[in-house]
Amino acid sequence: MTGHSPLSRVSVVLVHGAYADGSSWAEVIPRLQSHGVAVTAVQNPLTSLSDDAAATRRALDAQPGPVVLAGHSWAGTVISEVGDHPAVGGLVYIAARAPDAGEDYAALAARFPAPPASAGLRYADGFGGLVEDAFMRDFANGVPTERARVLYAVQGPISDRLFPSRTTHAAWRTHPCWYAVSRDDRTTSPELERFLADRMSATTIELPSGHLSIISHPDEIAALIIDAVTSVATRALDG
Repeated sequence: MTGHSPLSRVSVVLVHGAYADGSSWAEVIPRLQSHGVAVTAVQNPLTSLSDDAAATRRALDAQPGPVVLAGHSWAGTVISEVGDHPAVGGLVYIAARAPDAGEDYAALAARFPAPPASAGLRYADGFGGLVEDAFMRDFANGVPTERARVLYAVQGPISDRLFPSRTTHAAWRTHPCWYAVSRDDRTTSPELERFLADRMSATTIELPSGHLSIISHPDEIAALIIDAVTSVATRALDG
């Protein structure tokens, strides 16, 4: 499709999760661009929720029109926090957290089976990451080994302040949402993902994927985002 398609009226901003950087979207980006959609991938510092939110707001401020905001994993917290930005028309969650405003997400997650990857998280001097075995076996399960090793090499260290932080907004309560559940996820409980998708009344797909469906199933993830873009574009035209 060309840049003159109705979809070109809507931009997509992609937000990466913990243990990763913006390159984790490399398989999805060209598939969106082939539809004439302008795409921006945020580079989160992973130093605090407020820092990640600020980086995402800067990306949103730079967009010329309505935006579909998509987050993977931890970034679900970020897009829930900043999704009240006036440019945002829809939210896409991919194996993602989706806390309510002020919610103790750790307490919520504890109601569901503990994912194996969490046992491999190690902190030192205020920053942490997954040890290699946990990264390869539990975070990148379903990703070809060579590609997973590259992802491990660019793993973004996370602040020990990141996961305990709480949101002040829950943008999924006021925006149309889409959710991709990873059925074979070993980083976030699939049961928790289903709960979150149901709670936000999201348009939901389930994939036979590990946590990194954005790499192992880019066609399906891109199609879900395009579904959101089409919806936002249609509403923009009607409005």
